[in-house]
This record gives sequence, C-alpha cells and structure tokens, in this order.
Amino acid sequence: MTPLWTARAIAAATGGSASADFTVQGVAFDSREVTKGDLFVAMRGEATDGHKFIDNAIAAGAAGIVCETAIDHPHILVTDSVAALNALGAASRARSHGRIIGVTGSAGKTGTKEALFAALDRFRPGKAHRSVKSYNNHVGVPLSLARMPSTADYGVFEMGMNHAGELAELTRMVCPHVAIVTTIAPAHMEYFGSEEAIADAKGEIFEGLEPGGTAILPFDSPHYAQLRAKAEQHAAHIVSFGLGEGADVRAVDWLSDGQGGSLVTAQVQEALLCFTISQTGAHWVSNALAVLAAVKAVGGDLPAAGLAFAEMGGLAGRGARHRITIPGGDLLLIDESYNANPASMAVTIEQLGRESAGRRVAILGAMKELGPDGNAYHAALAAPLVAAEVQFALLVGEEMAPLAKALEGRIDFAHVADHPAAKARLGDLIRAGDAVLIKGSNSVGLSHLVTALTNGEY
Repeated sequence: MTPLWTARAIAAATGGSASADFTVQGVAFDSREVTKGDLFVAMRGEATDGHKFIDNAIAAGAAGIVCETAIDHPHILVTDSVAALNALGAASRARSHGRIIGVTGSAGKTGTKEALFAALDRFRPGKAHRSVKSYNNHVGVPLSLARMPSTADYGVFEMGMNHAGELAELTRMVCPHVAIVTTIAPAHMEYFGSEEAIADAKGEIFEGLEPGGTAILPFDSPHYAQLRAKAEQHAAHIVSFGLGEGADVRAVDWLSDGQGGSLVTAQVQEALLCFTISQTGAHWVSNALAVLAAVKAVGGDLPAAGLAFAEMGGLAGRGARHRITIPGGDLLLIDESYNANPASMAVTIEQLGRESAGRRVAILGAMKELGPDGNAYHAALAAPLVAAEVQFALLVGEEMAPLAKALEGRIDFAHVADHPAAKARLGDLIRAGDAVLIKGSNSVGLSHLVTALTNGEY
C-alpha cells in the first residue's frame, strides 16, 4: 500500500525535523479518532493542549507525531503544530493531480458534499476523496486536505464560515477547480446583519478558483445576481442550477417515489437524465442538481451519479430516517438534529407535512446566531407548522418562546428549557404511527433524543 505520507515528506512540508523514518496512512488531530498507522498532530488550543494526549495517540496506534517538544516516539518536531497542519494541507493540494471541488452554502453543504463524493466514487471507485463529518473550518479544511491521497482523481471539500474573510482564506488553501454555493439563507445573522452580507461572504469561495475554473450557483436564490457578479470576477465558466425555468441544470419534473425519496427528470445543459433520489424533499432535488452540474464540470459520469443518488443512505443529523419500534407498533423518526436555520426549518417542516402518519410531531430546537431578528425568525415557524398540519410541537430552548406564543390556540405544543427536559417528555409524547421530526441547532443537543430513540429506550 502506498503510504499517505513519509516522515521525510512531512518534514519537508512543515519545515520540521524528523526523529526517525516512518510512514503514515492517515492524519488526525483528535486522539480519540486516531487509528493504527495515523499521524497525530498535537496542537495547542484555547481549551486544551494536544501534547497531553500523545500517549493516548500512541496507544491507539499512531505511527508518528507532529509536536512542538521532543518526545520518545517517532515524531516531526515543529515550532507551531497548527501552522504545520496548514502546511501539510497545502503540500497535499500542491502534489495533487486530481480535480478539486469546493462546496459552501447556508444549508446543504454536507449533504451535497456527500452526494458528490458518492457520485464520483461510483464512477472511479477508490479514487475520490472528501472531507468527513463537517470538517469545514480553519482546522478541518487543512486536515481534510492532508488526508487526501496523492493518487486521488477527485477531491471534494466542504467550507464553512461565520465571519467575513474566513471563506476567502479557506478557498485559497483548497484552490478548487469547481466552486459550489448551495443556497443563501439567514444563518449566522448575528455576525452579518443581512442576507446580502451572507451572500457576499459565501461568494468568497470563487476567489480561490483555479484558472479556467467553474462557479456553480443557485438560480432560484434571490441573491443569484449578486453571486453571479462575484463569480464573474474569478470564474471562466458559470453554471446555474435550480427548479426554475432558465437554470442551466434544472429539474424538468419531480415527484415523490412513495418511499420517502423522489423521482427526478433533470436537464443537465444538453443532456436529459432520469434518476431516483433516496433522500426526501425539494431541497434534496436542488442539491442533486448542483451535484450533477459539478460532475459534468469535472468530467464525471452523469448516469453513475444518478445511480449514486438512489443508493445514498440517510446522513445522521441531516435527514436520516429511522423506523423505531415502540409499544403498540412503530414510528418514523426523521433526524435533522445537526443544524437549523430559518430556511432549513421551513423546508423540513413542509416535508413533514407530506408524510403519511397517524400524527405529525415536530421536536424543534432553538436556532442560534440569528442576531436581533431572532425572535421574529422563531415566531415565523408557526405558519409552516400549521400548514403542515403538525399535531404536536415540542419546543426546546429559551429562544423558542416567541414561537410558543405564536402557536397559542393554533396547535398543541409544549415548551421546555433544554434537551434533558425534552428527553423526559418523550415517553409520554410519542405514539405508534407517528412521524417525528427532530431538528435544531447542534448546540441544543437534540441528537441525544435521536440516540435514545434509536437505542430503543422507549
């Protein structure tokens, strides 16, 4: 097996000195994620110091360590481990012959990234690489780059931000051949103040495009013209995707497949493609169109992408569907517990309204970082809940108080302070035949409810 990195290559990339010859097959900065043969990068952070966990990493099978102090294990000695990880990521990008795709957006980043990886991996098995989890920040992006094999034909990287300028830095590290903006929505409004400012910040992804690069934009977005103007400064090619007439890649027709997914007919520039998406909702149709645009831009295979959409499993915290057995029968659990903003909340509540169920139950956690209009954004969720004919809503977090007030006299609901209080209500709340949506910002902790249900605690 070709090693991911040799000690000599790591030292050359980071400017460090190697204590011994060794090779590694992976890279990690969290000792709990180290597996046999990995390189462990011991970094000093605000909360903790990775150097304290070097022994744990060695015990887990680390083959080498990047560290700032000499140790009695194979290591690369550097002056700054964070800078070393950045340098290793940059070296990985520099040595790559593959086509690189960057993905950003207010919602749908991870799902689009995973679907794009699945499409390219089906076309070239074992030759596609992507960032895992939501490793999309100033530490996760260089880590994901450093993990990319030199033999990869494709690399797909998710990039996120919550302040202006952050995405510009990340995209110049990734240097994508193709850059995708999935959507613009009021996320991180606390730091931006307007959707227009968010669109400006998301448009930074185009600044890192390689010469001759392609920008892929959401045609249906009210900020399309703004994004296009930004893309025209950096991209040689601009491709739009969307559900509306006029998009370069658009859904000619789509309908439910009766099993939680969608049957789609898409026009991909001059090609017509019919395929099934295993995931639920119009937002997944939109994600799929962005993926098809990117697959075409990097010379991938559209039919293979269509097959990959049908085979994709649900993503934990981002739409995974579970059949849960409880006394009296079973229920459908829709796990959207990882993240939430006003747009994604409205879309998933609307989709809940399409589920055939004895009752529709929404367990909704607070949306974070919405700024001074946070109360209005929360209260506005009342309309989609009523339209979806949700029979009961369990609201979690103090920010949900405006929604509780807006729902008075309209649907049954309860408002609790936190996820332990919500978990305590589950046993009395759920019934056989229910369709239960769990969605909220990750920090609210609603994933604990998902774990409890999927572990059969009820």
